[in-house]
Amino acid sequence: MLDYNVPGGKLNRGLSVVDSYKLLKGEEELTEDEVFLACALGWCIEWLQAYFLVLDDIMDESHTRRGQPCWFRLPKVGMIAVNDGVVLRNHIPRILKKHFRSKSYYVDLLDLFNEVEFQTASGQMIDLITTLVGEKDLSKYSLSIHRRIVQYKTAYYSFYIPVACALLMFGENLDDHVQVKDVLVEMGIYYQVQDDYLDCFGAPEVVGKIRSDIEDFKCSWLVVKALELANEEQKKLLNGVFEDYENKTHEKLVKSIETHPSNAVQAVLKSFLGKIYKRQK
Repeated sequence: MLDYNVPGGKLNRGLSVVDSYKLLKGEEELTEDEVFLACALGWCIEWLQAYFLVLDDIMDESHTRRGQPCWFRLPKVGMIAVNDGVVLRNHIPRILKKHFRSKSYYVDLLDLFNEVEFQTASGQMIDLITTLVGEKDLSKYSLSIHRRIVQYKTAYYSFYIPVACALLMFGENLDDHVQVKDVLVEMGIYYQVQDDYLDCFGAPEVVGKIRSDIEDFKCSWLVVKALELANEEQKKLLNGVFEDYENKTHEKLVKSIETHPSNAVQAVLKSFLGKIYKRQK
């Protein structure tokens, strides 16, 4: 179950802890122990991701994930996958306890993972109740609703938590880095807009999954934008609208990042942005 669900993705979230810590401390100054601890935190995030995805696929009745059948679709698994998701989640505090219990930031790590899990579950709830199965009502969709869903469902656990883990390891207080959180949340929203775009226009063999957000009446950025633009003729302009959004968002994020006083933190944020700008999957 672990082999099927945890390591199969791009591992961007986990690797970003290591990359961020290297940029904060300086790669030449890292000890073997520090690299190991950063990797352990990275794997905690990948475990969290696996837990979310196993349950999300059941709720969405999805068929494929990362180029293979969803875990619950396997004949011998089915609804056992619900308990598997709970087991995945419960590995996280065990890993943290084993490797970080003696660290001054141990409680902060526990708080961080608990808070991010709550934020993500809240985003999933808003998404699910906005898109009730069988209810084909687009009237409640808007950019503000889309933003709220994405901010909570994706941005915190995909973008904020890897950098927050690295900052805690580096001895920083997260309350002193609200601007960093704000930039990463904006980046997470941009990432999800890309995902919505690729859901419709990306090649399934490249993206690794067959998606149907629009058919399922999900609150997708493309749907929201199409509704905003109104008539049939304007729907043809969605490609151009996305490219314009991507370029303007990139420019805005770079400006926000460059206002941060720390060059090391700027490097962390620019590294993140570089990984997702104009991505194809």
